[in-house]
Amino acid sequence: MHDTPWPVVRRYRGDRLAHIAMPVGGIGTGSIGFGGRGQLLDWELFNRPAKGFTPDSFFCLRAEGATGSFTRVLESALLPGEYAGHGGSPSALHGLPRFREGEFAAAYPFGQVRLSDPELPVEATVRVFNPLVPGDADASGVPALVYRVRIRNTGAEELAVDVCGNLQHVAGRRHTGGLPAGNVFRRVELDGATLLAGHTTEVAEDDESWGTLALAALGGPVTGHRLTWARRSWGDSLLDFWDDFSADGRLAEPADGARVPTGSLVVSDRVPAGAEREFTFVVAWHFPHRRGWTHRFQGPPDYGHGADVVGNHYATRYADAADVAARLVPRLADHERRTRAYVESVTTSSLPPAVQDAVLSNAAVLKTPTCFRIADGTFLAWEGGNPDHGSCHGSCTHVWNYQYALEQLFPDLAWTMREVEFVHALDERGLMSFRAGLPLEREGTGWRIAAADGQLGALVRLYRTWRLTGRDEKLAELWPGARRALEFAWIPLGWDADRDGLMEGCQHSTSDVEYYGPSGINQSWYLAALAACERMARALGEHAFADTCAEVLARGAAGTDAELFNGAYYEQKVLPAGSADRIAEGLRIRYDGDNPDVGSDDLVRPDLQIGPGCMGDQLAGHTLAVLCGLDDRLDPEHTATALRSVLRHNHRGDFHSHMNHLRTFALGDEHGLLNCTYPRGGRPTRPFPYCNEVWTGVEYTAALGLAAQGDREAAEHVVADVRDRYDGRVRNPFNEVECGNHYVRSMASFGLAHAWPRTVVDAGAGTVELDPLPGRWPVVAGGHVGVVHVTAGPDGSADGAVAEAVWESVAEGAGGPLTVRLRDAVAGAGGGAAAPPA
Repeated sequence: MHDTPWPVVRRYRGDRLAHIAMPVGGIGTGSIGFGGRGQLLDWELFNRPAKGFTPDSFFCLRAEGATGSFTRVLESALLPGEYAGHGGSPSALHGLPRFREGEFAAAYPFGQVRLSDPELPVEATVRVFNPLVPGDADASGVPALVYRVRIRNTGAEELAVDVCGNLQHVAGRRHTGGLPAGNVFRRVELDGATLLAGHTTEVAEDDESWGTLALAALGGPVTGHRLTWARRSWGDSLLDFWDDFSADGRLAEPADGARVPTGSLVVSDRVPAGAEREFTFVVAWHFPHRRGWTHRFQGPPDYGHGADVVGNHYATRYADAADVAARLVPRLADHERRTRAYVESVTTSSLPPAVQDAVLSNAAVLKTPTCFRIADGTFLAWEGGNPDHGSCHGSCTHVWNYQYALEQLFPDLAWTMREVEFVHALDERGLMSFRAGLPLEREGTGWRIAAADGQLGALVRLYRTWRLTGRDEKLAELWPGARRALEFAWIPLGWDADRDGLMEGCQHSTSDVEYYGPSGINQSWYLAALAACERMARALGEHAFADTCAEVLARGAAGTDAELFNGAYYEQKVLPAGSADRIAEGLRIRYDGDNPDVGSDDLVRPDLQIGPGCMGDQLAGHTLAVLCGLDDRLDPEHTATALRSVLRHNHRGDFHSHMNHLRTFALGDEHGLLNCTYPRGGRPTRPFPYCNEVWTGVEYTAALGLAAQGDREAAEHVVADVRDRYDGRVRNPFNEVECGNHYVRSMASFGLAHAWPRTVVDAGAGTVELDPLPGRWPVVAGGHVGVVHVTAGPDGSADGAVAEAVWESVAEGAGGPLTVRLRDAVAGAGGGAAAPPA
């Protein structure tokens, strides 16, 4: 019995249950969605997205007392939007009886649904999770869903309670369009569990959807089971099961006829009046044949999915789904305890509730088909996911710049990304393919374009990964590639060929176009990269190169402040290349129709530029540098003013009058930050493509910068605007969309945990440094998971001379204790930026 309630950071009721689908699965394993009503949906297990694929797998309850019995699916009632379709309700299992009321509560990765019905003498709480243990990618990479239901008897008489789990064996369904007849279950007894192990004999063994599924009931006793359901016409397979289970809470195998590959397990207990009982199940899966991606973006049949089998790391650790369940059962309590310690470091902190929600919820991206680990353990990712295929391949460097989660939660996986960037995707010139190809050995550098922001940001992420882990040997191993990657900025006709610290050259960017001339956003990445490389070079004894970095940094920072800061924010100085022979090879991508006014040559009057625009992420690199403890030498008054200008000029209290010519992620009465505005006029006729959109990753980036400089009230408002849009009513709170579902950039929100008190962790030195901001502040850095308690001085001030701080480790492991250092003063104490108008 697990008596202690799970932590909760947000609750959803009524119409806010409509779009909830919390991804539950391991890192790189695929996932199953836990719906707002308690249903299991979006079974994305077959090595690619599968939005909307919801098999008839469910859990149900039968209870009997002296006055009668009843049977219910362990879900709340269908919502109004699920009532109508071309054949009636389009929802799975729509005609089964359910509990009338439900409430969803979550602190990711914990999700729970409380079910009640005034006509029933029971309440049920369904809890679903998968381990998420910082610093332990294998514990966090189990291909399974843990399903636990607590039944409380609210009546006056004892009840006999039976809980049944039903698993439809869907291996192969993606390619066959139905349930293959060769899918079968067998019953297996384990120490502490009974499971149904499913395999398939009909699907080719090298197919992506070939694999195994398992359903396990923990504890016991198992009082009934079915290895198959009866195959009946007119929906009578479901009717046959329901009649059998409802009769007495037991099950018998179908007596005759064809079979449906659905397995069922029943666990029973007696629950006295006023008492509770808990029932735990595990759904496990194992689909080993992951295929890589191809550099072809679109087109059937695979839409970017390639033919090469790269495998799954989890499949090298487990023989099949039954093995997953067998090995998870004895470790489950420990995995849950360690997960809970991490979650509570956030939920018991002094971070505002909306910030806690954003920090935890977007880490779900790591558990979705967006991310995966190939057989050798290397971590890779799409940018996001389309309904049935990945969106934008290659662990895109400029998108991964924005996220903060991986390096803090799983730095060992981050190191594999650094290896991809500085070994497999880097050529001898120092050009880093911003989309790495698979297999890495053959196709790592196959995408022959470098993104300026992505390549320079990768250098900052290398520095960050090193400081969060203290692994000097890994830095030394990757440094030759890193140095080459920075020197690539200085090649003839490159980004900064004259080494004056200003990027005059052609720069492909995360806006999917090239910028000509220096801009605030790309300068912020460049200056941060120079600061990082100076530190790394000195640590490795390359002092002459470190001096070069410092000199270019000083010139670049001075030039950025002098030439790009317009008194309110950093804009772009457009410097046309003039002709294609003024651009180094590998810096430019062309798209049809990019500049029809000038024929095929857009280099004299380039379109798709920022110009005098106010970018929401103009200081993305600067903010990452600050949270790495780096000094990019920009004028602090200028950066503070620029971030406040983003809030002033880009925030919208509604979007009724806003014109957006591309994708729309904010509408009507919603609030949000536009990617770019032109408060001083001068908008190009054709500005960069996404200027009128709202990207949550850019909003969080602005909030990070505001929080780190002390404008926390404004930062909280920005974060709350995002989370209010993703409230379950019209959008899934565990799926912040950009170019696809579960978009990587949304994990910028994880940085808020450290940005609030400006926390900088140096694992090598064993220190954590933060502002003397009174409160309880979470620290998550791989094996270092804890909180820092900062108490004010006797007069209640946050004066660093009298404030005190204490480190409390909340998770054992390799991390160990950290020494806390408080800065002398809170940066930008009190703020100075008013919250945007409602």
